[in-house]
Amino acid sequence: MEEFDIIGQPLPKVDAVNKVTGATPFADDLSLPRMLYAKLLGCHHPHARLKAIDTTQATALPGVVAVITGADLPVKYGIIPSSQDETGLAGDKGRFVGDPIAAVAAVDEETAERALELIQVEYEALPAYLSIEEALDQKGEPIHDSGDQGNIHKLVSLEYGDPQAGFSQADYVRDDTFFYQGNTHLPIEQHAALAHYTADSRLTLWSSTQTPHYVHRLLSKALGIPMSRVRIIATPVGGGFGGKCDLFGHEIAAAKLAMITGRPVKITLTREEVFYTHRGRHPVLMWVKTGVRQDGSITAMHFKTFLDGGAHGSYGIASTYYTGALQTVTYKIPAYKFDGLRVFTNKPPCGPKRGHGTPQPRFALEVQLDKIAEALGLSPVDIRRRHLVEENSHTVNHLRITTCALDECLDKVVKASGFREKHRQLAYGRGIGLACGSYLSGAGLPIYWNDLPHTSVQIKLDRGGGVAVYCGQADIGQGSTSVLAYTVAEVLGVGLDHIQLTVADTDLTPIDLGSYSSRVTFMMGNAAIQAAEKLKALLLEAAADMLELPVGALAARGGRIFCVDDERRSVPFEQAVQRAEAQHGALVAMGSYTPPKLAGPFKGSGVGPSPAYSYSACAVEVNVDPQTGEIKVEKIWIAHDCGRAINPLLVEGQIEGGVYMGLGEALMEEQSFRRQQHKSPSMLDYKSPTTLETPEIETLIIERPDPGGPFGAKEAGQGPLLPVPPALANAVYDAVGVRIDEIPITPEKVLKALDLKRQGKAARVGPKGIPNVTFPKPVWVEPHSGAPKLEAE
Repeated sequence: MEEFDIIGQPLPKVDAVNKVTGATPFADDLSLPRMLYAKLLGCHHPHARLKAIDTTQATALPGVVAVITGADLPVKYGIIPSSQDETGLAGDKGRFVGDPIAAVAAVDEETAERALELIQVEYEALPAYLSIEEALDQKGEPIHDSGDQGNIHKLVSLEYGDPQAGFSQADYVRDDTFFYQGNTHLPIEQHAALAHYTADSRLTLWSSTQTPHYVHRLLSKALGIPMSRVRIIATPVGGGFGGKCDLFGHEIAAAKLAMITGRPVKITLTREEVFYTHRGRHPVLMWVKTGVRQDGSITAMHFKTFLDGGAHGSYGIASTYYTGALQTVTYKIPAYKFDGLRVFTNKPPCGPKRGHGTPQPRFALEVQLDKIAEALGLSPVDIRRRHLVEENSHTVNHLRITTCALDECLDKVVKASGFREKHRQLAYGRGIGLACGSYLSGAGLPIYWNDLPHTSVQIKLDRGGGVAVYCGQADIGQGSTSVLAYTVAEVLGVGLDHIQLTVADTDLTPIDLGSYSSRVTFMMGNAAIQAAEKLKALLLEAAADMLELPVGALAARGGRIFCVDDERRSVPFEQAVQRAEAQHGALVAMGSYTPPKLAGPFKGSGVGPSPAYSYSACAVEVNVDPQTGEIKVEKIWIAHDCGRAINPLLVEGQIEGGVYMGLGEALMEEQSFRRQQHKSPSMLDYKSPTTLETPEIETLIIERPDPGGPFGAKEAGQGPLLPVPPALANAVYDAVGVRIDEIPITPEKVLKALDLKRQGKAARVGPKGIPNVTFPKPVWVEPHSGAPKLEAE
């Protein structure tokens, strides 16, 4: 591989010292003179018309400065242009328990909380729908009047090639149903925002957000203020994982209260309110039918998904498409049909959680592959390894594959874990499972379609050798700010101490669309390289004049520009900057990145395309106690194809974070409800792994540089989660011979399956069927010419 000074080195994050010493100011740490504190009143019913809200007593309470309701925020908005179904505070009716319906600003939080108790609300209870089945069997007023029909938010049906011909040519066809329970992000930092409205009618909002640009656009709409009068500053984020990608009611309420009072207003959600804000993993019911030949090659696949979307659209249309889009980018599938349905329910809205819409179908696909392998007498390794997608190819649904090191990922994991030697060979109660996955390196299209760059980076050089870098990206803990510094420093040949960073401020930084879909390293990195290369060219030209050498004879490294044949002939970086400024004026350059146009020729093709896909393989070894059903994970091996590791230390951290989160989803995490209320809206009750439940993780970084990525890099933040839940499910089956076809896999489910096994019944726990829904006639799409072909036998 090419030699670098900074790229590829296990360096600390550039903000590490401030974070570990507590010097980093998060949103709730901020304070301004005369600041007020705001609190939200949540709806007490899962579905109820708001007949009247009386705020008289609350307004009269000493210390209360302002009270607002949904009547003060009537404008509808939504992150997806076709799902404009939210308002800052609910005005017509509450759609889930905790749905914000009023907000109070007071001199302190205690006064604001007392004021909430004085607000009198008259409700008219409406039928509540708490599951996919209840939403489809709607027996009363629907949750919204804007869906495809009733409580159905979105219906999708797409067909690529000829699945019926594929099934007819198969030697073996099976169908299975699976369920993946919803769960939440559980960031350490709660959502918080501080708004300040000045006398000259300018609004500034500091917020813990992953998407300052989208918040900028939507807050302007929700408040009726021109974007030019709104400034969004994304504060350092103490965990996001997709949960801070929307514009939220607390942000709008803080801004509106600041406008009314003329004073800064801060609002920090309680942990319970974070659970209600949600936007987490969709519960998804799935039906999968797959046809294969005797060697395990897939001839056709039909995938149906039913998503429980919660009370609002959020990213749900994209989520629906994502549950069907990426099945084709790991294994060759010559014919494919996808039916997807998302319903509204009276629960907190679902949205994008790490892996957005793809862990659920990946669980179903990878578990079914193991079932097929067993039926055909094949190894779980071979049924995958023999039929991987090829590099520089296209899938049947028009997705472009560039580099794919899944073969190497599989080989390394299988060898490191001893999978072939252990599978079906361990003592009863012990087992090992395998699964693969893939994910985007950024979405190919923005949330709102346009031809503008997805990200831009500006660099300014000063005469003392300082390098000021500006970008709208938001670092949510994954280290994107550090990646920005690494890439610029590498290109210019300076140390990290030369770099000053200004990020995520819509007044000061050029636009970046946000930290979602694992897009930042790939897209921001390319933009940063482009801007730095422009300046480097000017510096080399200036140094060439000073050294009386041709530009092609020079290189930049270690804070100097020197002759590659005689490094003694050199000039310091800052002197080259001064000469270049004398020749060209102020040294400022802009770099931008727009993905290539990759969408297919059909509606819905905007979800799925990416400049590059990452790949992962995972093995999980477990010990299952047949007396208690308890699952102890002994070790996890994970190999991830990240293109090139910009910083292997950060890549390893991202991979292990994904494994940890996938393990929690597989074993215990669930956003469950009882008596129409959230069952566990606290960190005491919501189960998530601690260090005690987290096993040894052996991380294998696979580097196969992608030609489109910055220095060859691809994503590493979300993809490694995907193979963990199915690998664990397959390991449980290997250990005790029972199939748990739903997530999470709890001891109770294991015991139930073992009991069925003892009774001679099917040793399986999982959904028994799917709703009887008539999907629309599928949109038929001619397979891409470069896709796998359905060959006649």
